[in-house]
Amino acid sequence: MVRPQTPTGVERPRLRRLGAMLTSLCAIAATLVAGPARAVGPGGPCALPRSEAHHSEGIDTWNSSYPRPLGRLDAVMVFLSFPDSRPVATPAQLAADHFPGTARFFERASYGRFTVRAHPVNRWFRMPRPSTAYRIQRDWDGELRTAYLRDAIAAAHGGVDFGRYGLVYLVADPDAPGVDSDATKVVNLDRPLEVDGAELRRVVTVFEHHPPDRNVLAHETGHVLDLPDLYHRPTEGKGDWDTHVGDWDLMGSQFGLASDPFGWHKWKLGWLDARQVDCVTSRGGGLHTLVPLEAPMRAGQDQRARLLVARTGPAGAIVAEVRAASGNDAATCAEGVLVYRVNSETPSGGGPVQVVDGHPGTQACPGEAVYPPLADAPLGVGESLTVKPDGVRVTVQGRAPGGAWTVRMSKE
Repeated sequence: MVRPQTPTGVERPRLRRLGAMLTSLCAIAATLVAGPARAVGPGGPCALPRSEAHHSEGIDTWNSSYPRPLGRLDAVMVFLSFPDSRPVATPAQLAADHFPGTARFFERASYGRFTVRAHPVNRWFRMPRPSTAYRIQRDWDGELRTAYLRDAIAAAHGGVDFGRYGLVYLVADPDAPGVDSDATKVVNLDRPLEVDGAELRRVVTVFEHHPPDRNVLAHETGHVLDLPDLYHRPTEGKGDWDTHVGDWDLMGSQFGLASDPFGWHKWKLGWLDARQVDCVTSRGGGLHTLVPLEAPMRAGQDQRARLLVARTGPAGAIVAEVRAASGNDAATCAEGVLVYRVNSETPSGGGPVQVVDGHPGTQACPGEAVYPPLADAPLGVGESLTVKPDGVRVTVQGRAPGGAWTVRMSKE
């Protein structure tokens, strides 16, 4: 689920067997050695184990209930109208709100290893009940949400061959009176729904404005790929949503200025492999050369390190990566070495990733960044920080003209 836009830091309230199977549908919303020690094989010493936490950040194995994001994922876009509203926008306009932008985001993030191909059905499918009857909202009543899904799939059945697609986007008329843009989310089905010979396991319900929030569909598609929410949801609406990761990684905020996925997520998704991860396994210190996370992959075998990891416990690690103003991060406030904690036993929404602020006394890009205190979190040349109580120290030694950075990571 995306978090609502909060530019001032204050929450803004908003973000073939039909029949018996549909009526029972239930929705549920994871000393350094002399040379760099590279993680080897599918895991390696720095690959945290996957736990039972929702959208666990574990990397040692893949959760096979989610599609592995390598190659192409075909997604159908179904457009839903309601009897209490006449659509203003056309299906083609709503499809263009999200594609090809979402596809290009994943192509850049994955170094060309993954893309989402959208297949919009260029017509409206009429729902049987008024939009207000479903009481659509962020924390949606389970029975009403189930009724919405049942009606939507039944309305589109006969006009859409669901068996051809690996993902379904149900796009509601944004101008219908009962549509709440804060309700956009992925719905996971506890029992796969068989339609047209295919099993539907998860559906993205889209209730966005026209034009929509930036990167909102990329965020929701990230959940389809087993990525967690990284934002912090304030208690009783009091506080800031972005204290965990700020603008870094779109799973924290779809509005972030540096929205490229963390290197840890790229490793989890298979876009980086163990050859591109330097793993710190013993005490002491050593130098590592890191290329920016956003740098395009060289043709063939690109083994340049992009991720530096120190394991801190059974489920924890400290990670360092270089973030630069290019690709999905072209609008970033600051370049440099970004440091963050990862815990594979912390569930989605609980802070499984937390950025370590390299400049705790300052902030950057007020009015633009979703969380200015972390917008300047990366370290520059000559700067260092110690992550306590983990006892991991990161120092930036230099930056080469070609873009590579020299980083020292030591464990006490």
